[in-house]
Amino acid sequence: MENAAGFTKSSTPFWMRPPDATFAALASGAQGLTADEAAARLAADGPNTDRPVRRISPAVAIARRVLEPLILLLLFAAAVSAAMGDATSAGIIAAIIVGSIALDAIQEGRAARTADALKQSVALTAEVRRDGRFIDIPTADIVAGDVFRVRVGDVVPADALILDVSSFTADEAALTGEPYPVEKHPGIIASRAPAEATNALFRGSIVQTGEATALAVATGGKTLFGAVASVLAEDAAPSPFQRDLRALGLVVARAAGVLSVAVLAVNLLFGRPLIDSLMFAVALAVGLTPELLPMITTVTLSRGAVRMARQRVIVKRLTAIHDLGAMTVLCTDKTGTLTSAEIVLAGSLDARGADDPHIAMLAGLCAALAGDRGAMDGALAAAAPQAAEGWTAQGRIGFNYELRRGSVLAAREGERLLICKGAPEAILAVCDRQRDGSGAIMLDDAARDAIAARLRGLAAQGLRAVAVATKPCAAQVDTLEPGDDSDLIFEGVCTFADPPKASAAAALKRLAAAGVRVKILSGDDPLVVARVAGLVGLTETAVLAGPDLEMLNDDALAARVQGVDLYGRLTPDQKVRVVRALQARGETVGFLGDGVNDAPGIRTADVGLSVDGATGVARAAADMILLAPDLNVVADGVGEGRRTFANILKYVRMGSSSNFGNMLSMAMASLFLPFLPLLATQILLNNLLYDLSEIGIPFDTVDPSDLGRPQRWSMRGIVRYAGIMGPLSSIFDFMTFVVLLDGFHVAAPEFRTGWFLESIATQILVVFLIRTRGAPWRTPPDRWLLVSALCALVVALALPFTLAGRWFGFAAPGAGVLLGMGGITAGYLLAAQWVKRVAAGGH
Repeated sequence: MENAAGFTKSSTPFWMRPPDATFAALASGAQGLTADEAAARLAADGPNTDRPVRRISPAVAIARRVLEPLILLLLFAAAVSAAMGDATSAGIIAAIIVGSIALDAIQEGRAARTADALKQSVALTAEVRRDGRFIDIPTADIVAGDVFRVRVGDVVPADALILDVSSFTADEAALTGEPYPVEKHPGIIASRAPAEATNALFRGSIVQTGEATALAVATGGKTLFGAVASVLAEDAAPSPFQRDLRALGLVVARAAGVLSVAVLAVNLLFGRPLIDSLMFAVALAVGLTPELLPMITTVTLSRGAVRMARQRVIVKRLTAIHDLGAMTVLCTDKTGTLTSAEIVLAGSLDARGADDPHIAMLAGLCAALAGDRGAMDGALAAAAPQAAEGWTAQGRIGFNYELRRGSVLAAREGERLLICKGAPEAILAVCDRQRDGSGAIMLDDAARDAIAARLRGLAAQGLRAVAVATKPCAAQVDTLEPGDDSDLIFEGVCTFADPPKASAAAALKRLAAAGVRVKILSGDDPLVVARVAGLVGLTETAVLAGPDLEMLNDDALAARVQGVDLYGRLTPDQKVRVVRALQARGETVGFLGDGVNDAPGIRTADVGLSVDGATGVARAAADMILLAPDLNVVADGVGEGRRTFANILKYVRMGSSSNFGNMLSMAMASLFLPFLPLLATQILLNNLLYDLSEIGIPFDTVDPSDLGRPQRWSMRGIVRYAGIMGPLSSIFDFMTFVVLLDGFHVAAPEFRTGWFLESIATQILVVFLIRTRGAPWRTPPDRWLLVSALCALVVALALPFTLAGRWFGFAAPGAGVLLGMGGITAGYLLAAQWVKRVAAGGH
């Protein structure tokens, strides 16, 4: 069974086979197929299309969210609240679940519609030889064995072996990463690399010049393009954020289960009523649940998406914002991301290698008068727009892709000058002299060797070169004939480059300062990769090439990727291997690319990024699309992701430590108190008011230190935090018990009221301390957090003095009790400020 490009890893690619063998294998010939043969093959092989991208239906997406451990735990909490008669709490929890899922679906649906609107149009018809004549048919109807013809501007409809060409070049940048048009011609190639298959056409590439007739060898999913596009039909693995959230849900569920069962058993051993003990145990389990986490998470992520939209970034997957903040390695393509994907004139050198702008003027004059329209001709025209002023073309020898040169006879006021430009080796072959000042000297072997060495040096810098030669002609000469382009004077060379984006170097410095290591994964020549890396400030010089990478097994590659930042001549599969090797070493990997060859890497990475103007398959694979193709936007996004994570982590830390401390206190108190320390409804009320106090967290400011390094959840860190801060609050709870029972000798209603006030006050006020690593006044809270926290505190403090307080079982406390609770609260806040750094550890 053949796969992409008509070969398996163990077989020979079609471009390495003799044409006769390919004709025989496909049961076809130079005249193509008959209509009946094509119809039979179409029925057997299917249409020349890709598998459609799997779209998850809204119902399936909602079902997946509902089945997450944390959501299931919240649904259980809502059911318990309803069963205990607390319809308000049940309704609020249900509203939180519905709201978070709806916000998620709305944001990601909006992003998907925007991304769909960016899809580029593709060729709908192709010119195919059927029954001995060329006809137009839908590209979906092309089959292996068809002979088709493509011209300037056409999109190649299938992977094919070239049969005949006329001055043909193709743009394969989206497939191979090579920004320069590739010359194509018939023949047999000795390399397995598609980037070096100059006798083959690949589906999705664009014809730049000339025309070609080719034999379709692979269609649909068997093409290089189709194999890459097929990754979009596969289910994506859970993102780091989704895995972390799931792990947190399981930890909370296990803790709630263990605590509730233990408390129920102890209360039954003490002979307390079964129903009261069961309700108390279940209320403790519910009290451990961070009810607002889905809402805090979704609102925080949605706010991050809105902020990124202002920076012209489409966020297709909300959790990708967190994953971008957690990113430790950014793998990026070169062409179109680090570079402008536009060929520009880098310089012009005379025959001895000195800078000479006159060489560019000669080359630009030749291109203008000959009517050449290649990428490098456009760069010459942009660099020397006045080159052709006053000159006319008296004769032309069009660019010949076999001879690799073209000539023009330029005329001005009786002057005649033959100008020839092309590949350096082709130009040197027709030169016998070289320019020396205003005259010319013989081009001997030593001079040729010096020029060849200079050209190798230019190639080592990743520069392409076009040579220029001239010959003065008599004034009466007004035509050019084949053979006239001989005995020329070698003038020099023009060099061309795909320059880095002006913002790339500064953006890479920002990413490095933020702790993100950048690796270039390119399909381009390793020499070019090394040159671009140097220009954008990456000091790494060693480049691992695709053929060398292919020799490494997965373990060896995982060892190499840590020390290598530059990769060249990579196939799409090899880019995926690099990403997976990095992930195997514990890295959170981002991938930024714009070509078809980048799509598998984008899909495999923890966070995939593409740009507007990228190929449709690259945008479809991405989690985010940058409408402003600038690495600074990525750097901004990293900061936004870390800001989002920091605020989510605040809630997780606060909720887990506070809930654990309160539930631990109640569980311990139930062992020696003759009554329940809090009623089940009071536990749920405490949990509800505390959660409402934190609804301003998504808008809160964060410590600058949280933005300076990659952020990931650590279950061990969260458990450590809760394991220190929770018992700390329990110590002050026990002090409260002593003060209330031994100091004020209160009854059960007054005890529950006093402890409720102390508990809710410490939980809410400590938010302002543990939301930052340092002194709270150095990073002031956002006003929305201030308002939500203080409003919840006021409601809690006022409640015992209202009729609603009596319904909840509270009794109005005396002034002494209030002062005692205030003193304990102040002591706890001082202790929390001192202990919080120990609890946070290195997290």
